[in-house]
Formats: sequence, C-alpha cells, structure tokens
Amino acid sequence: MINIAVTGAAGRMGKTLIQAISAHQDLRLAAAIERPGLSLIGADAGDLAGVGTLGVAITDSLSAVKDTFDTLIDFTIAQTTLANLEVCHAAGKAMVIGTTGFSEAGLKQISQAAQRIPIMMAPNMSVGVNVVFKLLEMAARALGDDVDIEIIEAHHKDKIDAPSGTALRMGEVIASALGRDLNEVAVYGREGITGPRDRRTIGFETIRAGGIVGEHTVMFVGNGERIEIIHRAQSRSNFADGALRAVRYLIDKPTGLFDMHDVLGFNASRG
Repeated sequence: MINIAVTGAAGRMGKTLIQAISAHQDLRLAAAIERPGLSLIGADAGDLAGVGTLGVAITDSLSAVKDTFDTLIDFTIAQTTLANLEVCHAAGKAMVIGTTGFSEAGLKQISQAAQRIPIMMAPNMSVGVNVVFKLLEMAARALGDDVDIEIIEAHHKDKIDAPSGTALRMGEVIASALGRDLNEVAVYGREGITGPRDRRTIGFETIRAGGIVGEHTVMFVGNGERIEIIHRAQSRSNFADGALRAVRYLIDKPTGLFDMHDVLGFNASRG
C-alpha cells in the first residue's frame, strides 16, 4: 500500500486525484492539504471529491501530517510547491510535481532537493502528451530548417502562467532537436509591424478561455505542406492517471530527479 498526500485537495485537480487514488487497491489517500483560511478545512476529503467518506480530514498544514504519507502529489502554484518541497526534503518524502511556472532559482531548489529525495517533475503528466513530445522530436529532426514552427496552446480562464509549461516543454524538445537555444529563438505573440518571419524562430500563441482543460497544437509549415501535431485533453483524469504512474515509479527510488519519459520507459538507460 502506497500512502499518498494531495495538495490543493479542494480544487478541480485535487478532487480528480482523490477520485483516481480511491479507484486503486494499492493506493491510499493518507492526507489532504489546502491553503489556510479555506472554509473547507476539516471536511472529509472523500466526501468533497464525491467518492464517499475516507476518514481523511482536509488540513492546512503539510508539516502536521508529514508522518502519514510516502509521496506528495503537488499540482498547485510555484510558491506553494517550493514551500511543500522544504517539508518533504526535511522529512525524506517523495514528491510528484505537476506545478509549472518556476523561476530558475525554484528549479535549482528542486534539483538540489532531489539529491536527498526522489522527485518526478513534469509540466504535463498525460501519457498522450509525453508521446507527443517524442513525435515532435522526430518531426523536428526530419524537417530540419525547412519549415516554420508555431505552438498554439489553450487553457481555462483561471490558469495563471503563460505560455503553459507543456507548450514551453514542446518548444524545448523541438529546439534541442534542431540544435537551437529556445531562450534565443522563442517569439511570444506578435503585434504591430513585425517584419518577415525568421525561420529559425519558434512562435508561441496563448489562449485563455472558459473551462478549456488543455489543448496544444504544433504546426510545422513548409512552402507546400503543413504538418500539425495536436493533443486535446478532454478531462483532468489523464493527468491524474499519469501522476499515479509516477507515484508507483518513485516507490523504489532513493533519490533523483525524474520526468515522465523516465516513468514511461523512454529513458531506459536511467532505469
């Protein structure tokens, strides 16, 4: 039995994770955490997620429940995740991080913590999206510098970072395959008289509207043809399923920083 803690337990992703955990015999929700001051503190996390009473009350302190769980799943915001990282680091607990929008300092903090605890971090835990990452690498290598590349992403109106972490990861995969530095070639939106397009650039466009779960389209456009690789998330359950695969992957890992390609076996040499 793997004991799991979920942060943001009263949010949409948190409820989806609790629902997914409750559907597996080898997994148990051991703790549910929310921000201080929330009116739902003390409520049963299972009742809130619609899976029935689990006997796990929502708490506002990760430190208070650090002895109850093996792995923390965190899909919150960067500042909260880094605070939770400190608790897990000190307590020797594994982490699955789906949060995006980290600064360079935040990423360094996570990397340093992974020298003591196992961490799986990915901007998107959907198995489908991670297959798309491999397809993008293949397409970029095959098409080379003969196409213009644009990445279009759409999410719900409450998402606070842009472009999405998934879109940025797509750009990184493509840029790496082409021998480019994304920091040097990324173009984030266009306005006014921009002049002719530089073929070496990688364009990003962002849409925020309604309840869109997540959509990503990558266009490779040549003079006489266009290839589009598209992923559309229809619910959050695919992210939760990927996170639980990551939980199982980390169970025998003493330390290290991993991603979904490790979980899915794409990086076989890293075990």
